[in-house]
Amino acid sequence: INGNAADSFQLLTLNFEIMAELNPSNRKSGGRRTSGKMPVRVDLTAMVDLAFLLITFFMLTTSLTKPRVMPVAMPADGRPGPVSETRTMTICLGKNNKVVWYLGLLNKPLIVPTQTGFGRGLATAISETGKRIYRLSGQGMIVVLKPSDHSVYANLVETIDDLNNAQVPTYAIAKISPDDVGLLKQKGIY
Repeated sequence: INGNAADSFQLLTLNFEIMAELNPSNRKSGGRRTSGKMPVRVDLTAMVDLAFLLITFFMLTTSLTKPRVMPVAMPADGRPGPVSETRTMTICLGKNNKVVWYLGLLNKPLIVPTQTGFGRGLATAISETGKRIYRLSGQGMIVVLKPSDHSVYANLVETIDDLNNAQVPTYAIAKISPDDVGLLKQKGIY
């Protein structure tokens, strides 16, 4: 081994030992002799090792999750274009994890407003209505989501997940109308 490398290694070892132990200063007290107590030497090497092990453990076990983004097509500003009411399903989100949905316009619906819960109830309604519309028109269903002031954001996300699972090609989030709020009040979920 090269002489410089050995000297560097000894210096590094010496620095590490100084870092890892606490020694009180060896000052003499003005000619007085103290009792023959040995200076206290606390070896902190094990503590430093434990600290690095804990840091490494928590760095490896905690998962660094990336925020996931869900693409949502919002309607463009301006005058909306014509939409076929025979293909349009409106879903109004209410309180207490309840939802009211209908097909067509509210004043003359093709399927009367129906109250259901989230989960299988809404997923089944979306899937069956989408299949029916495709069978009758040969085109995909259009869904308008209208969350109310009393709905929960998690319910909106769950509804969008149900739409994606049912492979609904077109959906939009719209502001709820006073008529839809009246419908939710009538059903007791506003």
